[in-house]
Amino acid sequence: MKKLGVVGTMIWDTFITGRGGLPREEWGGIGYALAALDAALPDDWKIVPLVKVGADLAPKAAEFLRGISAAAPGSRFVEVTEPNPRVTLAYIDNERRCEGLKGGVPPWTWEELGPLTLGLDALYCNFITGFETNLETMRALRHAFKGPIYGDIHSLALGRAPDGTRYYRPVDEALHWLTAFDVAQVNEDEMAQLGAGDPFEIAGKALLHGTKSVVVTLGPRGAVYFTKEGGSLVKTSLVAVEGGPVDGDPTGCGDVFGGTLAARLLAGAEIETAIRDANRAARRNVSYRGASGLQHHLRGALQELRA
Repeated sequence: MKKLGVVGTMIWDTFITGRGGLPREEWGGIGYALAALDAALPDDWKIVPLVKVGADLAPKAAEFLRGISAAAPGSRFVEVTEPNPRVTLAYIDNERRCEGLKGGVPPWTWEELGPLTLGLDALYCNFITGFETNLETMRALRHAFKGPIYGDIHSLALGRAPDGTRYYRPVDEALHWLTAFDVAQVNEDEMAQLGAGDPFEIAGKALLHGTKSVVVTLGPRGAVYFTKEGGSLVKTSLVAVEGGPVDGDPTGCGDVFGGTLAARLLAGAEIETAIRDANRAARRNVSYRGASGLQHHLRGALQELRA
């Protein structure tokens, strides 16, 4: 069996709808990616979580992990004393607003994370909070780890106000972050924080410095990818989402997209084929809420939007 290490953060989400419903609490964060990987990874791959959880929610997190069938035997989250991160999501007419981030587990240091990657065949790193680790540790990991690394920039492009409110901010040393990954994922808003007015320019620089592909998600329009085809020639193309608009909850779509894309690439799929599959999974995620049990829905076992 091959092993995929997954770096990220479990987030305890509180959903508040504008439809008169009661607040609902559920796992989110890296849970979405874990569910997507569980649904899409080939049978000869297992998941090894490299995830810290707060002691206040550690039992609930362990229960979630037990539902991930692709988790390697003996896998567990690393329990820490700090409170687990929590986010409130308010819904009005199917629009989402993140109220802010509370709590937070300590970031991985190289001394902690490096030894845990021994024996792994690939890494999936999703910066759910943006504080999972720092650039120095990520660059050391890129140098030492010989397998492929998939990276979702995600909340590296978000600052955090004293009250927990998140806001977009420029990503320091963006090119160094992008080149820490073989495949780098960003969305449109995050791309604008990478320090270049032209996304082709920053993507091209990353490709010249070792990144194999940069994928920019565009929500319901699909995703654009940049990849190098021999020498310095850069290929770029839009892969549109199949099917019409879907009503529901967009939370976690980027994480489901990334988990599915990483899984399909590990299975040997060409990038356009892998992105099409990732688009389908992200679209299906809209008709579900929360990460618990999501892997079954992504496989087609469930159809309805959970209230």
